Amino acid sequence: MNIKDILDKHAAWLRGEPEGVKADLTGANLTGADLTGADLTGADLTGADLSKANLSKANLTGADLSEANLFGANLSEANLTGADLSEANLFGADLSKANLTGADLSGTHLPGANLFEANLSKANLYEADLTGADLSKADLSEANLSGAHLSWAKLPGADLSGAHLFGANLTGADLSEANLSEANLSGANLTGANLSEANLSGAHLFGANLTGADLSGANLFEANLSGANLSGGNLSKALNIDTLSWDSNTAFYPLQCPETGTYTAYKKA
Repeated sequence: MNIKDILDKHAAWLRGEPEGVKADLTGANLTGADLTGADLTGADLTGADLSKANLSKANLTGADLSEANLFGANLSEANLTGADLSEANLFGADLSKANLTGADLSGTHLPGANLFEANLSKANLYEADLTGADLSKADLSEANLSGAHLSWAKLPGADLSGAHLFGANLTGADLSEANLSEANLSGANLTGANLSEANLSGAHLFGANLTGADLSGANLFEANLSGANLSGGNLSKALNIDTLSWDSNTAFYPLQCPETGTYTAYKKA
């Protein structure tokens, strides 16, 4: 059966027609396939080869794409709400403006992927590889990014409010103007990260490594920096420093002090 017949049968299944058959494309070779706008809601694409395929604006709500090969695929503006993409290969894929709300991307490979303005709210990205990925203005609110690899990722203007980034690697990441309010960054590696003008109000940075990080103009209202390392960090014009929490294990020295306002610092022995 060719792909068109499979899609037709699947469409009938979605309509509840007796002749309909749910699409089973497990392990299928769909390299370079044109599936623009296709409706694959709930389809099984486990382990399928969709490298370089065009799935732009496709509906993949609740689809199973676990362990699928989507290398260089075009998924721009696709609907992947609740889809299973665990352990999938999305190296260099285009997911710009895609809807991945509540999707499972645990262990997924996304180095260099384009996720510009993608919706990843409440998505599971546990230990996902997003090295060098573009997540500019993406919605990652309440997403699980614990243990994720985000070194050199681009996240300017991204919404990470309430996100879980425990132990995540954000070395050299660009988080300028990002919203990290109430985010959990405990144990995260933010060495050399750009957090200028980021919103870190109520963020948990317990034991985080912020060595050489740029926090200029960042909002630190009631942020928790207990045990964090800010050695060499730039805190010039940072806001609400007098409200943050820290302890005897917090390393603030050496750093740039704010030009105005009160400031309390601790020099680790």
